Amino acid sequence: MELPEDLFFMKRCLELALKGAGSVSPNPMVGSVIVHEGVIIGEGFHERYGAPHAEVNAIASVTRRELLRSSTLYVNLEPCSHFGKTPPCSDLIIETGIPRVVAGCRDPHEAVAGKGIAKLLASGVTVVEGVMEQESMKLNEAFMKSHTAALPFVALKLGQTLDGKIATSLGASRWITGGESRTEVHRLRSVYDAVLTGEATVRIDDALLTVRNCPGRNPLRVVLDRRMNLPLDSGIFDAEVPTLVFASKEWRGLGKAQQLKDMGVDVVFVSDHAAGLDLREVLQELHRRNVLSVLVEGGSRLSASFIREGLADKIYLFLAPKLFGSDALSSFAPLGVSMPDEAVRLSFEPPRFFGKDILLEAYVER
Repeated sequence: MELPEDLFFMKRCLELALKGAGSVSPNPMVGSVIVHEGVIIGEGFHERYGAPHAEVNAIASVTRRELLRSSTLYVNLEPCSHFGKTPPCSDLIIETGIPRVVAGCRDPHEAVAGKGIAKLLASGVTVVEGVMEQESMKLNEAFMKSHTAALPFVALKLGQTLDGKIATSLGASRWITGGESRTEVHRLRSVYDAVLTGEATVRIDDALLTVRNCPGRNPLRVVLDRRMNLPLDSGIFDAEVPTLVFASKEWRGLGKAQQLKDMGVDVVFVSDHAAGLDLREVLQELHRRNVLSVLVEGGSRLSASFIREGLADKIYLFLAPKLFGSDALSSFAPLGVSMPDEAVRLSFEPPRFFGKDILLEAYVER
């Protein structure tokens, strides 16, 4: 039975879990709290991929081990029941004699998927499920989608003026938003597994797609270059960060592919059609490479394509307090890419301010 204090301690689990953002993928972010008579006696979170899980760290942090036999363990995701990089957490919970476990949501991974809960129940452990379930699932939305849809979670990043423009009439688009917004974009890059853009954006902005304005890991750089037109001396082809280029199968025989591979750039050929590369095929390949989340930083054509194909899950829209005028380029301008016949409905998060800019976060409703 869920108790009033269960919400309080589950919220703490979610706070701890967030500390693993950008470090644990393709594993989920997990936090765990151990409570004895209303007092937290142990905490832990999954710190990095391959390292001990949250429950293991929480149990290890308890100094008076005898208290475990009369304590409750809280965790935002179902304890695992299989041997992976580490032993099963459900086994450890049973061995230590913890009598009650409160879990935020079930793990959709095929090796778990209720098996951890079942193992605990079979051993006499009281299990309470679904405490802050929606919040727990949202925290690991990329992990959830990867194991239910076999595709990465896709977010579009856009910056525009208040009149909906992404570039002036002369095509100038850099620094629409302020420095604070640019720092937030770099932070977003650090928590997504990959950042994806098109050839035009790389060419126009000499985009590097690295994390420079804040601490954090660099994501995999993914470039859609249909005919491999980008010059070999483009900054994005440096050896600093792993880079993956998707090109059309029609250009498989081009010698440039081997040149890129000699520079350490991976090249994958996918199907092509009138509107461009097959984006679903691109995402399927990224999924095979254990990429759970993709941040798309491209122009209006690329963003419109992801929306038209029903492949976008979220939008980060940075609004700058500027006006470019009616002859400027608009965001989501079709540019030959048709949009869905029906309106795309969005579910907004509370707006946030970065300097003078407004960030609107919205989920695409299915």
